[in-house]
Amino acid sequence: MPVILEARDLVKRYPLGEGEVDALRGVSLQVEQGEFVAIMGSSGSGKSTMLQLLGGLDLPTSGEVVIDGIGISALDEENRTLTRRAKTGFVFQFFNLIPLLSVAENVALPFLIAGDPATRHRQRVDELLTMVGLADKASHKPDQLSAGEQQRVALARALATGPAILLADEPTGNLDYTTGAEILELLWDSADRLGQTIVLVTHDARAAAYADRVLVVRDGQILDEIALGRRKDHDAKPLIRRLSALGL
Repeated sequence: MPVILEARDLVKRYPLGEGEVDALRGVSLQVEQGEFVAIMGSSGSGKSTMLQLLGGLDLPTSGEVVIDGIGISALDEENRTLTRRAKTGFVFQFFNLIPLLSVAENVALPFLIAGDPATRHRQRVDELLTMVGLADKASHKPDQLSAGEQQRVALARALATGPAILLADEPTGNLDYTTGAEILELLWDSADRLGQTIVLVTHDARAAAYADRVLVVRDGQILDEIALGRRKDHDAKPLIRRLSALGL
């Protein structure tokens, strides 16, 4: 499969007192189209910084990010924003829904931001709400939904424009175990059935076990790569054993 996302020797430095600290130290990776990749590491390992750079939310100190053939790190802010809107979808730990908008309007938000009337995409919104099991709650407001339902809306919104890559930052971190597993099943199904490319950042081996491949990050570098394959059982035990052998 073609490479849809590539990072080339990413370095990210932040000022700290009179000096600097390296959050990322020469990270390189490739993600193929339709692949589900997890980036796993403890707090402060650099995994969230990596996701921000991969999605164009921040710029590296040096190195390059290429999404669907476009080198985004060299773009000016306006063109980087336009490319990010066209090529990426984001799901975060906190759902970031607009309280005054209905569920359907929240899902249609990427179209509205692009100046494209939501009415032109009603069928797409309906399809996504059906996929995440919320077709009967299209007119509800976010505060009328459970936490798991709100994350389902956030996932549908992230998929609205058919992005080249979906980036998920601890999407189950604010959910209980059962509800989190339901969200992970939806992500896995998006990769398996729809061919959606997904990069998931997590500290949880049970979440990472849904991925085809796990990149283990420590001290701003990729420590190891663990191939799991596309599996339906999502058994975390093999991954946990491998992580234990790494001292994690």
